[in-house]
Amino acid sequence: MSDKPHSGPIRYPSPLQPGSRVVVTAPSSGVQPALHARLELVLAHLRSLGFVVEQGRCLRDQHLGASAPAAQRAGELEATLMRDDVDAVIPPWGGELAIEILDRLDWGALARARPKWVLGYSDSSTWMLPLTLRLGWATAHGPCLMDLVPGQDDVLTRGALKALQWPTGHVLRQHQSRAWQIRWADFAAAPASTYALTEPTHWRSLHGRAHEAFDGRLIGGCLDTLMHTAGTAYGDVAAYIAHHRTEGVILYLENAEQSPPAVVRALHRLRWAGWLDGLSGLLIGRSAAPVPGRAEDLQMGDALRHTLGTLPCPVLLDVDIGHVPPQMVLINGAHAQVRWSAEVAGPGGEWGGGEIVQRLD
Repeated sequence: MSDKPHSGPIRYPSPLQPGSRVVVTAPSSGVQPALHARLELVLAHLRSLGFVVEQGRCLRDQHLGASAPAAQRAGELEATLMRDDVDAVIPPWGGELAIEILDRLDWGALARARPKWVLGYSDSSTWMLPLTLRLGWATAHGPCLMDLVPGQDDVLTRGALKALQWPTGHVLRQHQSRAWQIRWADFAAAPASTYALTEPTHWRSLHGRAHEAFDGRLIGGCLDTLMHTAGTAYGDVAAYIAHHRTEGVILYLENAEQSPPAVVRALHRLRWAGWLDGLSGLLIGRSAAPVPGRAEDLQMGDALRHTLGTLPCPVLLDVDIGHVPPQMVLINGAHAQVRWSAEVAGPGGEWGGGEIVQRLD
C-alpha cells in the first residue's frame, strides 16, 4: 500500500454484541504486577457484558518503558487486527512508545482486513489516528480500559463501551459532564477505585463568545504524541480536511504533560503541517499538565490564545476530552454537531453547556 491517505468513505466496524471477541493487548505501556488486581477487575467487567475476552502476550509486564520490545508489540497488534474472529482490540491504557510500532506495521495487509473497534486515548492515539487516516477505519477516542471498573457511575465513562455497540447510522448524543476529577486514585492500593468528580465543568469559548455551533467530521487525539506524526504518512490530517471539505472537519486535541511553551511549539508544528487550515471547529480538552507557579510564567490559557486566537473557526476549551476525566467518546470519522452555550441550563431546566451529537455514517 502506498503512503497516500484513505480517500473513500469511513469504514465502521461491526457493532459489538454479546459473544464478540475483544482482545486486550498493550501496543505501548503494559500493566505491572502491582496493578494486576485492577486489570482483573476490568477484564471481569468485559466478560460480565457478554464479551469473549482474550489477553495478548504483550500485556502483563513493563520493561524499558513498554510492555515488550517494539517488534513484538507491533507483531501482536498487526496479527490481532488481521484476524477475522476478532471484533475489538482495546489496550489497557496508553504509554509513551507507541511511535516505535508504526513503521513495523504492514499497512498494505491491514487495508485488506475487516475493521475492528479500538478504544483508547493518550499514546493509543499514535496508532489509532493512522487507522482512520490511512485505512478509513472509524476509531473511538475515549476512556481507557483500566478506567472501566465495575461501579464506575459517571455517565460518560459508563457509556464508553456502549458507543461501540451501535450500528451504522446511529446517532450518539453526549452532554458535557457536571464535574471533573482533579487527582487520580492509587490503583495499586485501591484497585476498585472509581472517579472522584469534584470540580465543576465549564467549557469556554476561546474567542469569548456566549454561544458556538459547528458541524464536521471528527479527527484528533493526544497532542503530546500526535505532534510527532504531523506531516508524515501517519498524520496527514491536511489531506483528511481536504477530502471532507464539503462536510467540514472538527479537530480535537488534548494535552497530557506539555508545559504552555511546549504546547505553543506543538501547535505551531500542527499549523505548519496544515492541521489548522479549513477547520469547521476546534475542541481543546482540559490540560493535565502542572500549572506554572510563577506570575511571569506563560499560562496555558495565554498559550492557547497566542497560538489559536486568530483562527477563523470556533475554538472551545476545557472540553471533556483526555487525561482529566471524565471524557466523551469521540469517534474519528463520525460526523458531529457541536453545540455550546455559556448558560448552565436549557430552557426546560435541563443540564446545559455543551453537547456533541455524532452520526455514524
